[in-house]
Amino acid sequence: MSVVAGHGDAARSMALLWRAPEAPRSVPGPRQALTVDEIVAAAIEVADEAGMAGLSMRAVGARLGRTAMALYTYVPSKAELVDLMYDRAHGELPTHYDLAAGWRPAVTSWARDLWAFYIRHPWTLTVSYARPVLGPDEQAVLEALVRILFEAGLSARVLRRVVGALFHFVRGAAAAVADSRRAAVATGMSDEQWWSTRSALLQQVAPDFAERFPMLVRLGVEAAAEERDAFLEGGRAPDLEDEATENFAVGLDVLLDGIERNRSAEVAVVSGRTA
Repeated sequence: MSVVAGHGDAARSMALLWRAPEAPRSVPGPRQALTVDEIVAAAIEVADEAGMAGLSMRAVGARLGRTAMALYTYVPSKAELVDLMYDRAHGELPTHYDLAAGWRPAVTSWARDLWAFYIRHPWTLTVSYARPVLGPDEQAVLEALVRILFEAGLSARVLRRVVGALFHFVRGAAAAVADSRRAAVATGMSDEQWWSTRSALLQQVAPDFAERFPMLVRLGVEAAAEERDAFLEGGRAPDLEDEATENFAVGLDVLLDGIERNRSAEVAVVSGRTA
């Protein structure tokens, strides 16, 4: 289930995200004061360990040795806390990429960094991307990508669409890994065990599967043969996470090829107009 960001008190959330003067960092109390930063850091730790399902004001308070009620002095509710967590976590990501080698290596590095970030913090994938948090760290990640794509020479109209495509691709690729890990924990069964069991049952309930779906069977047979050949050449048998990583790399290359073709077409049109 996804969590919709930005549905708490808009004024309080934005003030806390941007540390506006009306959003105090701490309020004195009978014990040493907390800070918003400490609460957010503790909340990220809880989400990293237990996911969004395990996140609550009570759980965060317990990690800090406080009651849930003590946190409301600093953060109005869980809704605003999610905004702060999501934004702060993105602060781990680089905000500058070297363009000396061109735009494509820079975009590749940006995408790989974001993919690894989602794998480290899978709970961020449950925060809907439909409405951005609009915090400084999230915007810095976006700024880094837009800077690269402007360097590529894309028009603003196309660039906006490319940004969306890249974010959705990276999130989707990372979600495949996160879902696989979550499924293994939830079922107590590895992906290999699941496929082995289901494949055997599929042969029983659909003995005509190969006739009905010949292209799927061909793909499976040929891909297995290629992987076997690679293994015999000194590699190792890939697991599903290996496949997800390769899917990400191949998919990113294809997406960047498309961006390059579009960029080249735009450059040709502009050159024709100025000739």
